[in-house]
Amino acid sequence: MKYTHLPHTTIEVSKICLGTMTWGRQNTEEEGHEQMDYALEQGVNFFDTAELYPVPAKADLYGNTEKIIGSWFKKTGNRDKVVLASKIAGNGDYTKFIRTTGFSRESIITAVENSLERLQTDYIDLYQLHWPERTTNYFGKRGYEHDISDHWKDNFHQVLETLRDLIREGKIRHVGISNETPWGTMRYLEESKVHATLPRTITIQNPYSLLNRLFEVGLSEIAIREKIGLLAYSPLGFGALSGKYLGGRMPEGSRISLFPNFSRYIGETAAQATQKYYELAQSNDLSLAQMSLAFVNTRPFVTSNIIGATSVKQLKENIASIDVELSEDVLKGIETIHNQIPNPAP
Repeated sequence: MKYTHLPHTTIEVSKICLGTMTWGRQNTEEEGHEQMDYALEQGVNFFDTAELYPVPAKADLYGNTEKIIGSWFKKTGNRDKVVLASKIAGNGDYTKFIRTTGFSRESIITAVENSLERLQTDYIDLYQLHWPERTTNYFGKRGYEHDISDHWKDNFHQVLETLRDLIREGKIRHVGISNETPWGTMRYLEESKVHATLPRTITIQNPYSLLNRLFEVGLSEIAIREKIGLLAYSPLGFGALSGKYLGGRMPEGSRISLFPNFSRYIGETAAQATQKYYELAQSNDLSLAQMSLAFVNTRPFVTSNIIGATSVKQLKENIASIDVELSEDVLKGIETIHNQIPNPAP
């Protein structure tokens, strides 16, 4: 395994992060425990979860993923071996069963305390805001369209004050953001620069893959110059970059077959790009999945690559991508395809 540090900290994390959003829905508690056992054996010490998980969110499954992680901590005593990240859900119709009060002080405190209880731990190493409260472009929306009826109140300061107080209480150690735009990212950073007592945002968890490199437009420069590390999620595009959907295939039990709303990574243009990447991988004796993950692993703005799997077989291949070295010819081939079909699946 290769390691890096969470920016502005001495906390060492594996370049591969174990994603958990299928546990409690597509995966059982036993399977979640098996994945954590294997990942830790392979040197993966960074786990990412959220109060929202498992996904797609359902009221009767709310918090199940954190409970699975908590029961593993209790069973194994491995809490001190893991750097743990979790998130508070933002507003939205599909999460109104959690709360409708956004990132108010009471909401953040309640969310943290409930997560701690489910996770059976006293602290969370990295606590993230899952998506913005305001109306903006995320979750597959390409461009920003201003909504004049959106009366969102700028509360970056209040959010950071609450998180600062939770840090002082020892309940969380550091803070991050997720599904954020360049403007939102800079607002959080500037707020903590102007007010020195407020915590600095150290990571941003956004989608990044061969099919979606929009992070490189604006956010990558911020990440490098401001030293805010990308935690790349969906690096395989919900499994599309494993190649299993090529040729119109829809494997039984696959994520997109179960949840058709997640089909943005297998649209016509995305499928064309995936086919080209598949052919490039094959011609260089690589699996498409490992080439796709190895590309993300090498980006200078990536702190950790969040991989997810519904089987240990998939998990083994994904973790092993850390040892895949991409040649200059492969990297040039990737750029050629990207220039032909840029960002087909935002």
